[in-house]
Amino acid sequence: MTVRNPVAPRAASEVKSYDIETDVLIVGYGCAGACAAHEAATAGAEVLVVDRAGGPGGASAMSGGEIYLGGGTPIQRACGFDDSPEQMAAFLVAALGPGADQQKIAHYSEHSVEHFHWLVDRGVPFKPSLWDAPAWVPPTDDGLMWLGENSWPFTELATPAPRGHRPTANDFGGKLLLDCLVHATESVGVTAQYDTYVTNLILDADGAVVGVVARRYGRELTIRARRGCVLSTGGFIDNDDMLAAHAPRLLGHTKVSAGTDDGSGIRIAQAAGAAVRHMSAGQVGASLIPGFAARGIIVNNRGQRFVNEDTYPGRIGQAALFRQDMNVWVVLDEQGYEEVPERERWGVRPTHVAESVDELDELVALPPGALAASITRYNEFASRGTDPDFHKAQRWLRPLTPPLAAIDIRAGVRPPSESGDRRGTGASVFTLGGLHTTLDGQVLDLNGSPIPNLFAAGRASSGLHGEGYISGTSLGDGTFFGRKAGAAAARNKAHT
Repeated sequence: MTVRNPVAPRAASEVKSYDIETDVLIVGYGCAGACAAHEAATAGAEVLVVDRAGGPGGASAMSGGEIYLGGGTPIQRACGFDDSPEQMAAFLVAALGPGADQQKIAHYSEHSVEHFHWLVDRGVPFKPSLWDAPAWVPPTDDGLMWLGENSWPFTELATPAPRGHRPTANDFGGKLLLDCLVHATESVGVTAQYDTYVTNLILDADGAVVGVVARRYGRELTIRARRGCVLSTGGFIDNDDMLAAHAPRLLGHTKVSAGTDDGSGIRIAQAAGAAVRHMSAGQVGASLIPGFAARGIIVNNRGQRFVNEDTYPGRIGQAALFRQDMNVWVVLDEQGYEEVPERERWGVRPTHVAESVDELDELVALPPGALAASITRYNEFASRGTDPDFHKAQRWLRPLTPPLAAIDIRAGVRPPSESGDRRGTGASVFTLGGLHTTLDGQVLDLNGSPIPNLFAAGRASSGLHGEGYISGTSLGDGTFFGRKAGAAAARNKAHT
């Protein structure tokens, strides 16, 4: 007996009638989906958004809310920074590579100021003030933050300028961002249907996408999309089978998602012949406090430094997982610990405290003398105000003096608003790879040709990223290219 592949496309000839019809169908109602829907509607299309959850949100609503914008935005200028699209692109190519999409980066950077104004016009607020210290998510409502632009090696590749734009909210701002975008989308006549899980694409005889099959409350329904379908269903961090096949290093860690990033949009498009890119790539949030790391040193299980501690913390996380298997410690002294305000510590306390380097060596069970050698070398350089090994900025260089503390990053951190056990592997991860798309969000097949009427945006697509990541590039990429995808779908001639 032949068993139908559960994600195989349905032939249009098998569909006798459609339960719902629309011009443009958006699958997934996070930030990318909201922006796609808005632009499709303002282009004159009838738009329906469906989401498997009971309302809009997804991973976007759970995020810090940072949007990577630059090139000379009003917020940058108000904070005293000059920037250009060329400098922004130079940084992103370096930070998001190898494999970063230089064409998308150049296009995004060129139109970044326009995208900032588009977001503001949709009601997203940004305060013209700078948070000027290392942090995952600042505890203030400052509208601008550094995301590694002022750390080595990027200082040698592009003129530093902060580009992390934050909606005006203390701590996590993703919910505010999403609420603004959803309100703007509803105001232009977009309708939404929830608790609806899309399981298959519907293709005509020429391979064009004409609709989808979905399930709602256990019942199958078909939705016709006369002009196009935009997949904005998120990544695949919640699908362990896909991780095992594509990104096994991401297995077994804390998942950064709303629990619905199962790769469904990617899989149904692949079943229709879609190509994918960078499926092994992932972002790693290391469970460390950036303010502690910058004021101390980060060492592996051999007691050796392996990264400059003042860089973007996600870069530290990738180095910690992919090169050190999360066997990583933050070592700092009492002054460094006390310099970080309590609200920025997220409840993290030292795992071990010792009156001497040798005692700390023994407590952490590092090779005898290894940590002492690393601290001695670091202190010698710090006293001269230079770090030839890893080029930490002079601002953070200071000799470490006993008593000393070591923090095992596997002990975990959790924002003050959350509760529960913090311990895990020390890594919180999500996927970066996805469907291969054009600048307009068209999904490409294995020959590099567009699949007619199929578009994708957000983490379901392979956007700006190669193997690297910077906070704000998911929301920036998703909102910008979501707009492009929605507008392109609306321009399609209605399929009869």
